[in-house]
Amino acid sequence: MAEQRSGGTADHGAGRAPEHVLVVFPGYHRPWATWINQRLDAYGVRASQQRWDPPREVPLEDSLGDLLLARGQVLLVLDDWFFQLGPRPAGEWNDALRGFVAAHADRFAAVNLTNRTLLPATAVLEPVNLWGVGEEEAEARLLSRLGIEPRRATGRRLPAGALVRFPDTPPEIWGEIPRRNPRFTGRDDLLSELQERLMDAERGNAACTLLGMSGIGKTQIAAEYAHRFSSDYDVVWWVSSDDRNVQRDRFGELAAELGLATGNEPGERIRAVREALRRGAPHSRWLVVFDGWDDTDGAGVILPQGPGHVLVTSRNRGWGDYTDILEIPGFDRTESTAYLMRRAPHVTAPEADEVAAEFGDVPLPLVQAAAWLGESRMDVSEYLHMVREGRISAVEPSGDGFPQASLTSWSILINRLRRAQPQAIDVLSLCASFAPGRIPLGLIRAYPQADLPEDLRWMVTDLAAWSRALDTLVNYSVLTRETRGPVNNAEVGPHQESVHMHRLVHDIVARLTEGDHREAHRKAVRTLLAEADPGNPMDSRHWPRYAELLPHLEPSGALLSHNPRVQTAVLNCLRYCFRSGEFKAGVQLAEKIRGHWSTFMDPLDQPMLDLTTQQGNILRSFGRFREAYDLDLAQRDRLAAAQPPNGLGTLLSNNAICSDLRFLGQYKESETLQRQVLADAERLLGESEFSTLVARHNLGVTLRQLGRFREAYESDAETLAHSERVLGKRHSHTLNSSNALVHDLRLLGQYREALARQESNVLRHVQVLGPQHLQTLYARTQLALCRRREGGFQQDLGATMASLLDQLEQVHGRTHYITLTSLNNYANYLREHGDLDHARELSREAEAGYRALLGPAHPVATGVLANTALVLQASGERADALAILEAALAGLTSSLGSDHPWVLGCALNAGAARNFNGRVHDAAELSRDTLRRARHTLGNEHPLTLSCQVALATDLRGLRETEEAGKLEEDALLTLTRTLGAQHPHTLSARQRNRPYWDFEANLG
Repeated sequence: MAEQRSGGTADHGAGRAPEHVLVVFPGYHRPWATWINQRLDAYGVRASQQRWDPPREVPLEDSLGDLLLARGQVLLVLDDWFFQLGPRPAGEWNDALRGFVAAHADRFAAVNLTNRTLLPATAVLEPVNLWGVGEEEAEARLLSRLGIEPRRATGRRLPAGALVRFPDTPPEIWGEIPRRNPRFTGRDDLLSELQERLMDAERGNAACTLLGMSGIGKTQIAAEYAHRFSSDYDVVWWVSSDDRNVQRDRFGELAAELGLATGNEPGERIRAVREALRRGAPHSRWLVVFDGWDDTDGAGVILPQGPGHVLVTSRNRGWGDYTDILEIPGFDRTESTAYLMRRAPHVTAPEADEVAAEFGDVPLPLVQAAAWLGESRMDVSEYLHMVREGRISAVEPSGDGFPQASLTSWSILINRLRRAQPQAIDVLSLCASFAPGRIPLGLIRAYPQADLPEDLRWMVTDLAAWSRALDTLVNYSVLTRETRGPVNNAEVGPHQESVHMHRLVHDIVARLTEGDHREAHRKAVRTLLAEADPGNPMDSRHWPRYAELLPHLEPSGALLSHNPRVQTAVLNCLRYCFRSGEFKAGVQLAEKIRGHWSTFMDPLDQPMLDLTTQQGNILRSFGRFREAYDLDLAQRDRLAAAQPPNGLGTLLSNNAICSDLRFLGQYKESETLQRQVLADAERLLGESEFSTLVARHNLGVTLRQLGRFREAYESDAETLAHSERVLGKRHSHTLNSSNALVHDLRLLGQYREALARQESNVLRHVQVLGPQHLQTLYARTQLALCRRREGGFQQDLGATMASLLDQLEQVHGRTHYITLTSLNNYANYLREHGDLDHARELSREAEAGYRALLGPAHPVATGVLANTALVLQASGERADALAILEAALAGLTSSLGSDHPWVLGCALNAGAARNFNGRVHDAAELSRDTLRRARHTLGNEHPLTLSCQVALATDLRGLRETEEAGKLEEDALLTLTRTLGAQHPHTLSARQRNRPYWDFEANLG
């Protein structure tokens, strides 16, 4: 039968190349098989690949004989794993090699990929050793073994991008991928399907989510995919996504690896990374894995698109709205039994089947069971008896589908470790006092000065015991080791070591190790977190450390701690959330801190005062203005009733309330209080103190919101001078003061000076803060508006505004007030340049967003109505436009008074709408009144005043009062020419007798 199967001979000894080579490999070595296949093809030798995992129940000789149905040579890709496929009873492989393979030795050849000893009978295959050699030498040895002349390649040429990388050469960027699991079992068909889905997906949409319950093996599959198909990619980057802050920080770290010029603010780094991945520059072959991403809220902000591939592991079916879904089932029974028998060689096939059935073929409990059986060598019957008879009243089955039997098996393991390796239990208990996922366990060795309980001090003094305990837990598959830092595989010391504990394992271990030491261990963890606090959350270089500490505050009990050092660390983590723009996480953390501290701390204790200040900042920045106001107001009331008075506390509280009032649209009340705050700050702290500079800056913002642009300019000029003298020209506060001054100049109509200043100001922002920092984005937005108003540089301005909108959305989300401001500005530009459909869509979105955020009566929510009306008017819907503008004018007049520039601008638009609807007398009456008020408020030469003058001239011509109309028009044209220039768009439009309009710039300050 064997001779009939033979399809030809290799005859490599005669120096002739085989007509065909069948490359036979375990799935684990797909990269090697692909590389071998391509090298043979380059030399004109036809080759094909066959993944091989022969069923255990089929005799080995029959499976090997099936390989000989192929023509030519059969090349086996060997390592010690190859002979564990099945697995098979001891001796079966040696018998097959000595018998069947030896009888057909001319048909078989092999390469060896390990430095470990193979079966003795493997010698019949004469395997050539490729382990540890370079690509050229590996190719030469491969060709020699197959009898192929090492001459110049004659096969079809492949483009450089299609060449397969040598398997021992890692991708150029290899980012924190979990170590490859040498015991990874099966899943070959699933991994092949995953590769096909990603490769066949439409460019820019190659994203797939591995969906399944905890413990089903999603992370292991993702890690194996990254290793197995690494030769397909130049960038492979792993993002732990259990915690949003860690996720954003980790994804942003890719910016440095890609060589992108960016600062340390998470939003700007994420934006830069997504843009680089979208463009495929500097690398188009990339894979990004988001592990444990269950909350889809941030998908639109982080999930990259482009020529590469995205892999997500999750339990959330909502990912079907964003990616392809690949559901991960449990092992099939063959995979379950194969894993058990390899890990515990004394287990027979029927016994393995029984264990697999007991645990429902769920990988995580099977891994633990196999580790237990393999380490203890216990009889399966005894082990299953213990599992079935065990009673663990403190542990209930997980709602995530985790089998009850596995909970009992964990109890068995813990009890055994208590007897044989009690130090491993210490480590476990300590891990249970952190949050699940990544645990910075090395902190305990990094900060030996920390006051540790007696039972943990050995961890600092006995490195050998420390390593031994970790090795034990890793061997039992309780923990996996992780490294942090550079991706160059550099050695990491014990003080930098991190481990990973699956959330389900963490839950079980926490309850099984609960005891007398737990509170002491939690205290140790929060002490270590406090020691690891860099102490300066304003410095963006420390943000990665704060992101790492943040998830562990609550599990360690840090939020309940009475220790001032721990409380300071907690507040610094909150400050990090504010400074880094992680407002959502900051809101949640602040609520938890307040809930805990209120149980044991007086509201006027300094930590509580600091908490309220930071919580108000975050709420305000997050757009929850009313909540911030109520919080700050309650604090001021408490301070007012306190004895002795707390002058500084009252000052800071009043300053916060000023900001709240401004965001709530109560500009006059904010101004009155802000002037008091500034006077108090100068009296208590002096003119040069930072808090005084902030108070003076805030006064300028308030004056600007009141429409008193000249006063705002004078105040901001003074603030800038003080900031430059005290802080220096490159300090972030000084740069922000410069932004404010340019804003004033633009609103005063001094467009050229504003543009000249802002061009240099943006350059300094980029140099100091980076191009994507929040403040830099604001500065760039101001620059775009300056260019639009100055009129001389319009090229690519629309693309710039669209890009800024996109970048702000990445940082803040679509409905944040800062993003809504940019959206409103871009809609105005689109309307002005004729894209009415898009302008209408964005204007409506901005209008709805502000109304939901601020309420319909807020001046900004009212003002954006004017922009929507302009779109309707340009589209020919004049009656609807008039109705909206009249309502907006009435609303703004009621809240701001009739002389506010916003009211004047809205009146300008309403007058035009009246004229377009045939109400010329009403239009002229409104235009005359508006011009009078504009001259009083803004002066005769302000662009808005001149627009009002041109509008009145238009209305008067409609009434046939041509003489007055002519004089008004001539005077306006002369002034526009002198102030803005003869070629400015405003001047040209007035000369062409186009009706002027006014754009509402929604700005909350």
